[in-house]
Amino acid sequence: MSQTLNADIRTTHAIVMGRRVLEIEAAAISALALRLDDAFQHAVDLILAMQNRTAQGRVIVSGLGKSGHIARKIAATLASTGTPAYFVHAAEAVHGDLGMITHDDVLIALSNSGENEELLTIVPLVKRQGGRLIAITGNAASTLALAADVHLDARVDQEACPLNLAPTASTTAALALGDALAVALLDARGFRAEDFARSHPGGALGRKLLTHVSDVMQPDVPHVPSNMPVPAALAVMTQGGMGMVVVTTTIDSNTPVGIFTDGDLRRAMAKLGDLRQVTVGEVMTTQPHSIETKRLAVEAVEMMEMYKINQLLVIDEQGVLRGALNMHDLFRAKVV
Repeated sequence: MSQTLNADIRTTHAIVMGRRVLEIEAAAISALALRLDDAFQHAVDLILAMQNRTAQGRVIVSGLGKSGHIARKIAATLASTGTPAYFVHAAEAVHGDLGMITHDDVLIALSNSGENEELLTIVPLVKRQGGRLIAITGNAASTLALAADVHLDARVDQEACPLNLAPTASTTAALALGDALAVALLDARGFRAEDFARSHPGGALGRKLLTHVSDVMQPDVPHVPSNMPVPAALAVMTQGGMGMVVVTTTIDSNTPVGIFTDGDLRRAMAKLGDLRQVTVGEVMTTQPHSIETKRLAVEAVEMMEMYKINQLLVIDEQGVLRGALNMHDLFRAKVV
């Protein structure tokens, strides 16, 4: 009983501590939002000007320790949202990696104190080459902040650590500021979801935005003339393995006038019974839904869900039949 009670007390205390941390970090970000000023706009303009001036310019993000981890994430976010960027470890820069930074680049340096020795060592070398410096610090009077072309103030009133020592709220604030910078640049550049997908071709978004109907459709679609008896059309459907046949005016035509599916077969049998003397044109679905080859596969999914169907005909811009696809094709392509 005593052990259970102690466990409950520890759990309650842990929840209280967890909430305190989240509240402190949320307050830090809220205060950061209120302090955002012209310096932020200047930082965005500086990076955009660099990219407009030369196609070779990049953003280099650097830091050390916990700030280094945050810098690495900011560089990744910038790169994935259309701003060429990479991370350089401040200590490695001092020992050779500084050669990766050119006069066309903008350096974003992160240090909560603004007095990191490694960063302060490379700053004059970067500026001597003509590079520009954006500093993200918690101290506007620091050496790094004063040396910067733009200083972004990421100070916090307190760390979430109860000892006020471990970087917690300060790293959260710096990370949020980096995200704000990346998204502001994204917006200024007119970066679209399609652009994001091109940077993430292996992800779910990439598959949805880069996969076209022509990539997943089945080009060899069984089709029959409208005057073919239902039993013969059913044999073609079975051989085709798509659960449907396209109906055209003649066997040589590529312009669909209807579609005959398993569902049409069941409805025709329920209504007419004997289908041996019935032509497929009499029981087909007229004006079948279709989609053009150049459309995105995700649009085909939306159409199927909207009309509650499992197959779509695929046509070109002239309305000529080019193939068909069903929901299984889209599942295989991992678009759904």
